[in-house]
Amino acid sequence: MTETSETGSILVTGATGYVGGRLVERLLAAGYRVRALARSMEKLKDRTWSEDPNIELVEADLLDSSSLREAINGCQVAYYLVHSMNPQQKKEFARADRLAAANFIMAAAGTSLKRIIYLGGVGGDKPDSSPHLKSRLEVAQILATGTVPVTSLFAAIILGSGSASFEILRYLVERLPVMIVPSSIIDNRIQPISIKNVIDYLAGCLEKKETTGRSFDIGGPDVITYRKLLEIYAIEKGVRKPFIITLRIFENSAIVNRLLFLFARCVLPVPPSISYPLLAGARNEAIARENSIMELIPQRLLPCDEAIGWAIKKDSQQIVKTRWTDAGVIKPPEWAHRGDAPYAGGTLLQSGFRIWLSALPEEVWPVIRRIGGNNGYYYGDMLWKIRGWMDTMAGGAGLRRGRRHPEYLQVGDALDFWRVLDVTPPERLILLAEMKLPGEAILDISIVQHGNASELRFGTRFRPKGLYGIFYWYSLRPAHDLLFRGMLKAIAKKVGPPILEGPEKFKPGPIW
Repeated sequence: MTETSETGSILVTGATGYVGGRLVERLLAAGYRVRALARSMEKLKDRTWSEDPNIELVEADLLDSSSLREAINGCQVAYYLVHSMNPQQKKEFARADRLAAANFIMAAAGTSLKRIIYLGGVGGDKPDSSPHLKSRLEVAQILATGTVPVTSLFAAIILGSGSASFEILRYLVERLPVMIVPSSIIDNRIQPISIKNVIDYLAGCLEKKETTGRSFDIGGPDVITYRKLLEIYAIEKGVRKPFIITLRIFENSAIVNRLLFLFARCVLPVPPSISYPLLAGARNEAIARENSIMELIPQRLLPCDEAIGWAIKKDSQQIVKTRWTDAGVIKPPEWAHRGDAPYAGGTLLQSGFRIWLSALPEEVWPVIRRIGGNNGYYYGDMLWKIRGWMDTMAGGAGLRRGRRHPEYLQVGDALDFWRVLDVTPPERLILLAEMKLPGEAILDISIVQHGNASELRFGTRFRPKGLYGIFYWYSLRPAHDLLFRGMLKAIAKKVGPPILEGPEKFKPGPIW
């Protein structure tokens, strides 16, 4: 390993993302000083490595150039692991990626930075490449125009528990016994690579100065088709192989594009803003054009069956360190903060229910922290499923994202169509709605101790957008009241001790 003193601090952008989160852990374990950069300090602080003595947490946004220079200065090597293919950017990811890369190289000029290490995708240099793959190559080209030498790694599909590609693969095999897929996609050749090997290559580039200023393709040992990849997953999981139908009519590119969009929107567990670009890129052959990096960073490359087997095992054991839902910025609505006047930002609609239990907060909290995902919402699950289906049809996340872990939550976690804004065991869980709504909504679950008893509160706050938002709130108010009353009773039953009083209505106060 190269001594830490020789490399100084290492900047990891996108530190709360799928690859970035694992790389930070790897670098810290190797003894490096790491500066972890993300757009949300709350998410950074909630990571398991956030209190490591060699970590420095920095909040900055690559789309805001004013916040970058100070974040970069003092580091000698930077990992560029950000992209804008997320629900907030939608179809604007390519433009956002260009701006972020340009901001980064301008901010890096004249600083202590001596190297940039970038991870992109294979296949962006072909005329028929998908916009996603072209954007990943364009970012590498923009970074290379700066004054700091760039090492670029281009990977195909990354196999690992929690990755978007793995979630799509799992959903296809386990949920769709029959698939109608264009031959141009299902029989397209790919060279998947394990997330372990990707992290090894990224860390290896830091230790091998010979990689400076060069570009490398990285892939696993197997060159296979998507058809074979689906079969391997089925074998490793122990389920029936999907029956695949290919029809000539589906070779028409216009028809394929429409079908891919509908498929991404209505079927897959990943939002269409992420799944559609990935599916569109599936039409492009993704094979490493050269493997010279193996001479510089030799390692054992995991074959597809082993990589998928490990991912399935980690997923089944709930040992998923990072997940595709980790990326993105948390944007708590400004109206939620204490101190705002009641009229600040417009109409604020509130509702709340509470119940008193003969139990301590420590006894109530385990039931609260397991809410959502496969565990459901304790009451009215069919209504929640209908709401999730409606959200999916509207292009939202629906209930397909589930949750990262069945027992534990951290700030920034996706929880079905919610995002965890705050989690303070055993007192509070605050969820921001990410479903399609005519406004902004927060669900605030709090537990207040009163001697040997606890008061469990469900508070909802909704900032409507226009008259339709107000109509939405009042039209669904009876259903919401029914749900929250039922949920409080069901949670009380789960906890065990008798109900002392309630449920009853109350008016929630300020959140923070």
